[in-house]
Amino acid sequence: MKTNPHLQIQVNELRTELASIHETNELLTNELNKSSERFVIAMRETNQAVWDWDLETDEVYYSPRWKSMLGYDDNELEDHLSTWKSLVHPDDQNVILERAQNYLLGKSDSFETEMRLHHKDGYYVYIRSSAFKLSETSDCKPRRLVGYHVDISKHKRAEIFSKKNTKILEMIAKGFPTTDIYTEIALMYENHYVGMRCSMLELEGDTLLHGGAPSLPKEYCDAVHGLKIGPNIGSCGTSTYTGKRALVKDIETDPKWAAIKHVALPHGMRCCWSEPIISSTGKVLGAFGMYYNHPALPTEEESEALTSAAMLAGIVMERDHNQKRIRELAYIDELTGFSSRNHFSINLETLIERSSIDNNQFSLFYLDLDNFKDINDSLGHDVGDKHLQEIANRLTSVGLGAHFLARLGGDEFCIIVKEATNKEIAASIAARYLDIISKPSDVSGRKFIQTCSIGIAFYPEDGKDLQSLLKAADTALYTAKDHGKNQYAFYSKVLTTEAEYRFKVEQYLREAIEHNTLSLVYQTQHDLHSGKIVGVEALSRWHHPELGQVSPVQFIAIAERIGMIKQLTEHVLKTACTQLVSWKKLGLANIRVAINISPNHFLDPDFIPLIKRVINDTGITASDLELEVTETVVQTHHQNLSVFRELKKLGVLLAIDDFGTGYSSFASLKHLTVDCLKIDKYFIDDLLIDTKTQLLVSSMIKMAHNLGCKVVAEGIEKPEQANELKKLGCDMAQGYLFCKPASPTEISILLNDEMVQI
Repeated sequence: MKTNPHLQIQVNELRTELASIHETNELLTNELNKSSERFVIAMRETNQAVWDWDLETDEVYYSPRWKSMLGYDDNELEDHLSTWKSLVHPDDQNVILERAQNYLLGKSDSFETEMRLHHKDGYYVYIRSSAFKLSETSDCKPRRLVGYHVDISKHKRAEIFSKKNTKILEMIAKGFPTTDIYTEIALMYENHYVGMRCSMLELEGDTLLHGGAPSLPKEYCDAVHGLKIGPNIGSCGTSTYTGKRALVKDIETDPKWAAIKHVALPHGMRCCWSEPIISSTGKVLGAFGMYYNHPALPTEEESEALTSAAMLAGIVMERDHNQKRIRELAYIDELTGFSSRNHFSINLETLIERSSIDNNQFSLFYLDLDNFKDINDSLGHDVGDKHLQEIANRLTSVGLGAHFLARLGGDEFCIIVKEATNKEIAASIAARYLDIISKPSDVSGRKFIQTCSIGIAFYPEDGKDLQSLLKAADTALYTAKDHGKNQYAFYSKVLTTEAEYRFKVEQYLREAIEHNTLSLVYQTQHDLHSGKIVGVEALSRWHHPELGQVSPVQFIAIAERIGMIKQLTEHVLKTACTQLVSWKKLGLANIRVAINISPNHFLDPDFIPLIKRVINDTGITASDLELEVTETVVQTHHQNLSVFRELKKLGVLLAIDDFGTGYSSFASLKHLTVDCLKIDKYFIDDLLIDTKTQLLVSSMIKMAHNLGCKVVAEGIEKPEQANELKKLGCDMAQGYLFCKPASPTEISILLNDEMVQI
């Protein structure tokens, strides 16, 4: 086969051209390598953190700047890859070597990474490293990797600081344990400022307590725990005492540390800066301390950090103080310092559970102050609170810490007495409580004898759970009250039956008042000289299908206790006034109607408006309405005097009921303008047989007339009593002698008969 001469010429020319290109490439490669070498040499001669890694021998050139960046002199580090491996953070090493390998194999176009290198002083420096590869042979295989380092620690620490700060705020919000948060705060600042060590101390009273200090020795933390604050007690003791920053440059020489420097210097601490931790209300909660192992004062940046650190720790401390306050409010009665109702319930349930397992017995005292409401009503709640605090101190003195004391609210207390396992011991202890309470007290400048009543129940005899035991003690308390107060009573099953009956009566009475099913009867009042009817007293009556006829003394007291007396009184007022207007429209005698008013109404701001509404709604003439009140109304609260004045302005008549039975009957008249005094049946019963009673009644009648008051004698049952009262000048009389309480129809007949006689 013949060769084409022309084609052969072209091939030869191409071969020559390729050879020329190859030669040129070798020349260019040699020139490039020489240029890179010159560049590397130039880099080495600059004051930069340069490194040059020989990939075949693993020898590495580290520039003086590279070494000094990590705190080393030029001759301190071996020029080998093992040096870098010993300095790089263990978590970073494999990642960086893998990235370098990918770059050398052409799997990535560049090499740039971040790493942490260990400083000679023990901390890590954050580095950003960039590099390029060099090939010194014609096969273009990389033989060297040359790069440089840039210290990015400041930027990196700021970034980490920001993330840590956010994390700490999240921990606070999520309710993480305080010690964990303290540790995070300390480490955040310690990582940001190399060589710093931080501590947080909490202030309790005048004492500093260890809060958190993860990098300080335990011996030092133990030494400052319990340290009393003062004007020269270290940095933190001083700052918490003064409420101002305390900066100590040198612990060894500063007088603030003179007394306690021996606990700091052995651990290398040479300076301490302390910022008081202050709550949002201005209260000092503790101190944040920063330490270095060399004498120094804070830079401007460190000074700002000290402020921010104290504020951050303050958020945690204030959170804890608020939570503690919430717990105290939940478990401690703020006024007396006793356990609250909730805390009492928890403790009693725990004791019952433990006693059930151990087969133990104990007693529960339910204590209530007698007539305490009178102090609040007459002297105000501030005085009442102070009185309760005095009572609490007295109660504490009986048990001397052995009895569990709780205030259930108001003037009610519960006492768990573990040693009172029988009635004899319980009675002895109860007598001590009664005695200590009844010691004279100074209440707002007045001598006062406070008494109390106590109900006693035993576990497990009277109740095997919290509710049944508490109910038993409460039932016994009610019995002590019912038997005259200032005494104790033990629970019995009979009392439960009585209590259930009382509860039933209360429920039925509530329904009766709400549905106006109570009725009124009227007892006439007569002029002693003419015998004519001049008035009637309206009296409530209650007949229940199941209970039968219930005594007014019983159901009126119950109405007051269950808060229904206002509705009952309003019903009586409207019914009685409407009835009187009806009689007058029928042309019957010109009389007035008298209605008893509970003392509780005189503290009700709606009482005067109620009387006005009744007068307007029923059309009764104000002077035909007489309100009867006991003299204790004016003895308990001066505010009642203004109510009396308002009633007189309306034209309503006022009468003092049961006059003579109070301890200051005559003194009460000094403050009042009343129209009538009603002499109690107590005096009328002895009027014919006791000369002293005659003198007293005669004196009351004369005094009343001198004060411009009419006199009504109650409870007259004999003609001789009426005659004697007439001789003494009494104006009016009321009693069975004249008329028993009667229905409106019966009273209508009496009034009509009287009109016919005229």
